[in-house]
Amino acid sequence: MATEKRKTENTTTGAKDELAQAAARPAAQAAKRASASEGDGGRLTLENVSARYGAFRAVKDVTLAVRPKSVTALIGPSGCGKSTLIRTINRMHETLPGATVSGSISLDGVDLYSSNVDPVRARRVVGMVFQKPNPFPTMSISENVSSGLRLTGGTSKSEIAGIVEDSLRRAALWDEVKDKLNQPGTSLSGGQQQRLCIARTIAVKPRVVLMDEPCSALDPVATLKIEELIRDLAAEYTIVIVTHNMQQASRVSDETAFFSMDDDRAGYLVETGPTAEMFTNPKQALTEGYIQGRFG
Repeated sequence: MATEKRKTENTTTGAKDELAQAAARPAAQAAKRASASEGDGGRLTLENVSARYGAFRAVKDVTLAVRPKSVTALIGPSGCGKSTLIRTINRMHETLPGATVSGSISLDGVDLYSSNVDPVRARRVVGMVFQKPNPFPTMSISENVSSGLRLTGGTSKSEIAGIVEDSLRRAALWDEVKDKLNQPGTSLSGGQQQRLCIARTIAVKPRVVLMDEPCSALDPVATLKIEELIRDLAAEYTIVIVTHNMQQASRVSDETAFFSMDDDRAGYLVETGPTAEMFTNPKQALTEGYIQGRFG
């Protein structure tokens, strides 16, 4: 921590200094979780992962290890394959016509693309929160949260009620909706709808939660609530978040992975490391240029 603080104090670029200070904030929490998370579920390993849309290669040869119970931010210019990459992790990419994935993606040592792994099961243990809140329009708040449980079956009504409350509490939404659980999920504000979608995701007890720009459609107040929630959830889940907001990446993440594009527009991983280091002393000039806003 002392080293990170000295790096931050020695930063001379105004924008870089602001990001560096924000990046250092979650570092203490990350250090505490690092030892506790060893051996816990939620360790993602990507090896030489490539993703294509037909003949076009959107992601090229990405190798990345994601620590369990931490927040990893994927940053980089638009079109460099960040959203495509996280869609490969929970096997949503393959649902598109002509889309293919190569390489290896494993969760706690299990190959998610093995013939023995049910894609539906994979999407349950690796949940997804999308850019735009998407509560099911014909369902109530309670039904939205419990939809995954009811789909898979095997959970009693009393158990479902308890899980709904617990998930809404974990998503910091219970106190705001406990008296209107039977109202449509779409009756909530945008920020509340996004927290509802997070509650729906964690209700089925995933090990990993993927977030694709979860705050891009929200106002600053709602964004702050989601960011605080992300930090809280990292104590229980492995979180991978795609964001174009450098301040957000520095505030919420423990690790940052920077992506760019080749001349053929295939996205590739430039470098990855602890967020505080990435925002104060990146190894690659390309990373430093992007973080300082010289391109992107």
